[in-house]
Amino acid sequence: MKKNLSVIQVVIGCLFVFLSPSLAEACTGITLKSKNDTTIVARTIEWGGSDMNSQYVIVPRGHTEQSFTPDGIDGMLYAAQYGYVGLAVEQKEFIAEGLNEAGLSAGLFYFPHYGEYEKYNPAEKAKSISDLQLISWLLGKCKTVDEVKKAVQEVHVINFIPQASTVHWRFTDTSGRQVVLEIVQGIPHFYENKLGVLTNSPGFEWHLTNLNNYVNLYPGSAPAKHLGNIELSAFGSGSGFLGIPGDITPPSRFVRAAFYQTTAPQQDTALKTALQCFQILNNFDIPEGIEFPAGKIPANIPSATQWTSATDIANRIIYFRTMYNSAIRSIDLHSINFSTVRYQAIPMDIVRQQPVENIRIK
Repeated sequence: MKKNLSVIQVVIGCLFVFLSPSLAEACTGITLKSKNDTTIVARTIEWGGSDMNSQYVIVPRGHTEQSFTPDGIDGMLYAAQYGYVGLAVEQKEFIAEGLNEAGLSAGLFYFPHYGEYEKYNPAEKAKSISDLQLISWLLGKCKTVDEVKKAVQEVHVINFIPQASTVHWRFTDTSGRQVVLEIVQGIPHFYENKLGVLTNSPGFEWHLTNLNNYVNLYPGSAPAKHLGNIELSAFGSGSGFLGIPGDITPPSRFVRAAFYQTTAPQQDTALKTALQCFQILNNFDIPEGIEFPAGKIPANIPSATQWTSATDIANRIIYFRTMYNSAIRSIDLHSINFSTVRYQAIPMDIVRQQPVENIRIK
């Protein structure tokens, strides 16, 4: 018996284009540490096709959800052991970035053409979970990377829209350890992410190998050199990065993120480090229009980079800003009583217009 078909049909209608492999979303993730060894994970989330209806979601302990499947909302039923805060896209159930009260951070990044989940088996629906709900289940269940790795082996991760793109995931715990999960030919693969950078396709190991193509890059300026009888010198500072790729493809963003992150001066405090993440990620803001042919921009939105977040794992704080409001806002999990707070999903932007402060001259 199919359940809630009208609901699932509406969801599919909203998400089919959004998740289409030919219009894959772009995401860029970095990781920084302060001098007192506080880990900050940060990322952008891009989609130039439409407004993603982004929300922040407060999930109390004990909150139950059920997974979407190709047949309806009749997959795995699960309850949150830990409360968490998530940043959701399109549907409040689809957490793209989140942090739980135990200090586990999780995020999904689109992974078109290279991932492949198990084929959905209705007989296994009680242990099947949609890829876009994996984060919500794991944030409610786990507190460490090791617990995540064990939990993933217990379920079947499926794509409830068979034609849609796949995703891969980033998980970080309070120790600072970070792993990337990619599911290929139905088999989960975990990779230790000691660099702390993640973008989209191809696979994570390919991106690490590709960094060897940029062994010539270094911070600072290139020294003057002689070419025959003439001297060559840099036009300005930063010439050590001549040749770094500047386009918005995932391989190029991975390279830029790796070099910008690793050359950033270490900050004294967690807050300064979180703010530094936002500054670095300014370089990955995608202006609306660059992803589409001239005259064929599908949406009237101010930026393809719909929001940027930074997560202070140790102090349990999520910071975010949006394409409509560049002011940085924060949610402190320590201020939330997850045993009494009600479940709530709130739009990131009530007013969809960048605030402008008027300076009064006296």
